[in-house]
Amino acid sequence: MDSYIQGIFMLAGINLMAVLGLSLLTGFTGLFSFGHAGFMAIGAYTAAIMTSMLKLPFIVGIVAAGFTAAIFAYLIGRMTLKLKGDYFCIATLGFGEAIRLILDNFQGLGGSRGWPGVPAHTSMLNIFIAVVIGVLFLSNLVRSRHGRNLIAVREEELAAQIAGINVVRYKTLALVVSAIYAGVAGAFLAHYMTFIQPKMFSLIKSTELTIIVIFGGLGSISGSVLGAVVLTFLPELLRAVDKWRLVAYGAAVILIMISRPRGLMGGMELTPNGIKKIIAERKAKKAAAQRSEP
Repeated sequence: MDSYIQGIFMLAGINLMAVLGLSLLTGFTGLFSFGHAGFMAIGAYTAAIMTSMLKLPFIVGIVAAGFTAAIFAYLIGRMTLKLKGDYFCIATLGFGEAIRLILDNFQGLGGSRGWPGVPAHTSMLNIFIAVVIGVLFLSNLVRSRHGRNLIAVREEELAAQIAGINVVRYKTLALVVSAIYAGVAGAFLAHYMTFIQPKMFSLIKSTELTIIVIFGGLGSISGSVLGAVVLTFLPELLRAVDKWRLVAYGAAVILIMISRPRGLMGGMELTPNGIKKIIAERKAKKAAAQRSEP
């Protein structure tokens, strides 16, 4: 495989790791977060400390990245998860920007100039293994009793609470698990780029991850996979338009969202049952259209 194409696939895999976690939080639990770049930054710097300063194996850096991001998520969750709707979103936005500014001014880790010389441990193989494990874990989680409880919280929080579901506990679970995914993604990004800088984890990165989740389809793991691949490759395919690349990227996303308002998958999954459901829906729409014809 061409090294350039392989590099894009690796970036798509890294984005997908973060998007899978955000899909659990946003798509299955109904909580919008604009601070996941902050968890990626925590994971990236933690892993870099483990491998660069302490000379520990990369797997230790990955585990430490996920664990540290989970601790921060738990602490943030304890303070913010009682907030409703937009207020939680604003709180996560503030958290993400606070992490970036702290790293920007902490000279011990390179400050705003960044941290060069991070070992290049990320490979196509270890990203693939991590993504497969991440997809399998998430799919099993959302099919379990805990996953059904998370979906109940998304659909109607008050009814879920009346039914005996500990809403704050399940929101915290979703936030912590999503932060672990983001932390691991940050570890892979740091050891792929071999250079990390706080501005890599700005609000723009958090917004990009949220767009991918919505683009793929809320409540769809398959949609998150497709969204991450499509929206990672799309900017590269648009390099031919040079300075208008980002304009064309935005226009393409808008056009796709207009034609598919529920995202690429619309909450469906690329499983045998999911495909049957998609076919049945299309047949029903076709039949309805034929009946409406004079």
